[in-house]
Amino acid sequence: MKRIAITGATGHLGRLVIQQLKEKGTTDDIIGLVRSPQKAADLGIETREADYEKPDTLDRALQGIDTLLLISGSEVGKRAVQHQNVITAAKKAGVKWIVYTSLLHADTSTLSLAGEHRATEQLLKDSGIDYTLLRNGWYTENYTNSLGGALAGGAFIGSAGEGKISSAARADYAAAAVAVLTGNGHQGKVYELAGDSAYTLRDLAAEISRQTGKDIPYTNLPQEDYAAALGSFGLPEDLAQAIAGWDVSASQGDLYDDSHQLSKLIGRPTTPLSVTVADTLKTL
Repeated sequence: MKRIAITGATGHLGRLVIQQLKEKGTTDDIIGLVRSPQKAADLGIETREADYEKPDTLDRALQGIDTLLLISGSEVGKRAVQHQNVITAAKKAGVKWIVYTSLLHADTSTLSLAGEHRATEQLLKDSGIDYTLLRNGWYTENYTNSLGGALAGGAFIGSAGEGKISSAARADYAAAAVAVLTGNGHQGKVYELAGDSAYTLRDLAAEISRQTGKDIPYTNLPQEDYAAALGSFGLPEDLAQAIAGWDVSASQGDLYDDSHQLSKLIGRPTTPLSVTVADTLKTL
């Protein structure tokens, strides 16, 4: 059996991928790569220390690995260099195939996140290692995580206008990664992954209203006003500006895709918006 290593194994997506791989019975062949092994005891698989900014840990962690799921790092602004460190170590270790979680339409997207993904995609193409690009669209949870604030404030705010968002649940993207990692014929492929159905933030607010029985309208704000509002909730200014900018990109169609490649890959429809809203409301 090929040995599969997963970076960011204790992150939200990494945990879901590992859980779904374990359900397929491949536990002995999964290696979780983590910055802090002590935080990974509950994964139930072998783990190795792997810090994107410590190449020596990457060299050790990737020994004997055939396939690597490179889940993009979480530190925006540092990711291109971090990913380069991983790819360099993978080449030294003889990794045969890298599956990378990129961004929907990374080659044309105006999202500020796209540049680092484009850079990583190029590094993979130049590496000589077989690769597959999973260009993940927005996680529905990126928006539903704001439900508590929307209910407290009596409105859902944003800057996405009437832009259509083809998001899917994080578990759907994990299922796509598992389908590729355990399947055949995916090398060299680029998958544009997004939800089956698109919605606007006005539609999301209407769904929240329907499920809670409260009137939660969508309030569209200019980018600077939305960033200021996010800052007032305690978000760092850089992050607040970035989130507001992502909404503006959404208003321009950067989070929309109707190719249904995700549902085709996972062999089932993607999780409906209503389900993720309901699941989130249960946690509040």
